Amino acid sequence: MSKEHCYYCFDSLVAHFDRRPVSPPTFDNSPFPLFVTWSTSEDGTTKDLRLRGCIGNFSAMPLHSGLKEYALTSAFKDGRFSPIDRKELLSLVCGVSLLVDFEDGDDYLDWEVGRHGIWIEFKDARGRKKTATYLPEVAKEQGWTKEKAIESLLRKGGYRDAISQEFLDSVILTRYQSRKAQVTYQDYVDAL
Repeated sequence: MSKEHCYYCFDSLVAHFDRRPVSPPTFDNSPFPLFVTWSTSEDGTTKDLRLRGCIGNFSAMPLHSGLKEYALTSAFKDGRFSPIDRKELLSLVCGVSLLVDFEDGDDYLDWEVGRHGIWIEFKDARGRKKTATYLPEVAKEQGWTKEKAIESLLRKGGYRDAISQEFLDSVILTRYQSRKAQVTYQDYVDAL
């Protein structure tokens, strides 16, 4: 994982605002599942971040096209937030997570807070398959136990009924790890 990936996401965002093509990156184009996270910081550092968008893909994609696509998708199409505006550039922080080491969990608690991301699959009351994920840093940043993280993730995935032990035992969990880099807009400008 390299800060170059984050710089390229900033390149893609700035090029979009400037209505010009983005210059091709020089880093390796290996395929990875990936997520791009945009946050803002009042003081332009990586402390006290406020999420502005986070979208990715579990299918391995070539880094060049995947980072460009998800830099823009997470900036403009995360339905939880209004689209990022050019005025926010100075306060933006970009995080890139390359997802690795996927493993099937034995049960819904077969993972470690702060080490693993979790992807769960479950069926709602109508029998429809639902999925949801948290990246490895989420539970730790929120101060959650494994149980609290699973409950939150089920709600994020659309489960609205009571959460019984029988239901929890039916949850299918995949754990994974990530290689993450994070840079501020100022780091990006300094690297130009």
